[in-house]
Amino acid sequence: MVSHLQKGAKVPISVSFTNQQKYLKVSKKEWKAKFDKLAAAIIRNLQEEPPPHLKKKWLAKVAERGVFNVVFVTNDEIQDLNRQWRNKDAPTDVLSFPMDADEPPPGEPWELGDVIVSVERADEQAEDYGHSLERELCFLFVHGALHVLGFDHETKKEEKEMFGRQKVVLDSLGISRDK
Repeated sequence: MVSHLQKGAKVPISVSFTNQQKYLKVSKKEWKAKFDKLAAAIIRNLQEEPPPHLKKKWLAKVAERGVFNVVFVTNDEIQDLNRQWRNKDAPTDVLSFPMDADEPPPGEPWELGDVIVSVERADEQAEDYGHSLERELCFLFVHGALHVLGFDHETKKEEKEMFGRQKVVLDSLGISRDK
């Protein structure tokens, strides 16, 4: 459960959070804090075991000033985006859009990309999987953030790597399927 997160931990990497849906009443401050801690856990995991496609120096810079943009949307909104960007006319749970931008000037935040989450679809999946909506939303953020950072799950090898990291990150903060 997210309440087990370390209190007072410094989190240089951060999240910009926007809520564009009314399906679920959310505390912007609470969700931003959860996602900030998850973002820090992702970067810690990557620094401890850097994948071949990410350099240690780059990860250090991202840890200092990286920003993920997270947006909660409706099924209709994510379906529109899915149709526009993936030619799939159906709602999905999460979409990720890496910024592919050059490193900004020193001292400025480094926008890494957007993680768009359908709260409605997350709620359906939480029920299907038998865990909390909170856990599902945290999982979808981690999944989307890893996509932003260049991970994929098209092959069995990629899937094992990405899903293994997701589990380690969530477990490190006490977020399990039981919650």
